[in-house]
Amino acid sequence: MAESEDAFRLDRRRLRAAFDRASARYEAAAGLQARVSAELLERLTAFDFAPRVVLDLGAGTGRVTRELKRRYPRALVIALDIAPGMLREARRKQLLWRRFARVCADALRLPLAAASVDLVFSSLVLQWCQPLEQALAEVRRVLKPAGFFAFSTFGPDTLKELRAAWAEADGLTHVNRFLDMHDVGDALARSGLAEPVLDIDRIELGYPDTLSLMRDLKAIGAHNVTAGRPRTLIGRSRLKRMSEAYEAFRRGGALPATYEVIYGASWGAAGHAAAAVHSGEVLIAPGSIRRPQGRPR
Repeated sequence: MAESEDAFRLDRRRLRAAFDRASARYEAAAGLQARVSAELLERLTAFDFAPRVVLDLGAGTGRVTRELKRRYPRALVIALDIAPGMLREARRKQLLWRRFARVCADALRLPLAAASVDLVFSSLVLQWCQPLEQALAEVRRVLKPAGFFAFSTFGPDTLKELRAAWAEADGLTHVNRFLDMHDVGDALARSGLAEPVLDIDRIELGYPDTLSLMRDLKAIGAHNVTAGRPRTLIGRSRLKRMSEAYEAFRRGGALPATYEVIYGASWGAAGHAAAAVHSGEVLIAPGSIRRPQGRPR
């Protein structure tokens, strides 16, 4: 059944491949992502941080990483992403006098030492992490007890029009399932992160047709990598049924695409022991990550 929990399980190998393929054209299509990350960065200005180590978790093409390095020039800033192609693009964002480290790794298994990071910044990445608790436990582990975690992720109303239109066309999963704010808050509390604060914003984009929306989603790497995805090519008849169903949402000449954005922040687990280190994992102390010398490679 499309509504079973297993149907929404994400294939992380396919996820990595999707973002890897999208890396070269990601920036041109990632207007929403830029808007959300800019808002999250703006929220940091309320705090007088002087971090020594900053982790951009799910850094993508490094646009935000470069801004974090500009804002915290004395810090070691680390761009971490699951897709090698994204980090190749991030390399091009580096400035000679503002270098940042690049690490290819999964947010579910961070190759960083416990209590080694002062600030974890993560914009629109956690929705790709299953189970969420594992990713948050990793954030808690690498974050110093007095460290700060700022993030954004998508809530359940995201792409609700597309989800409803596909439901009219077939019984398969075409849109990820997103956790609501209360579930995210509960996961933060269970992970041991302290004093979580969350709020919601809703953004509506307009498209001339469904193909334009799907083209944008593909361009940023947001492919359907759920276990319940169609296993064959989507035929014209199903695509036509979905497009016709989507027309019911048209307003003012445009098809709306809703994004529910959850913004959150929390502090490290001050006064609590760090989570256990994964056995068999090699964990990197951020101080051992060398800033590149000479020209960017």
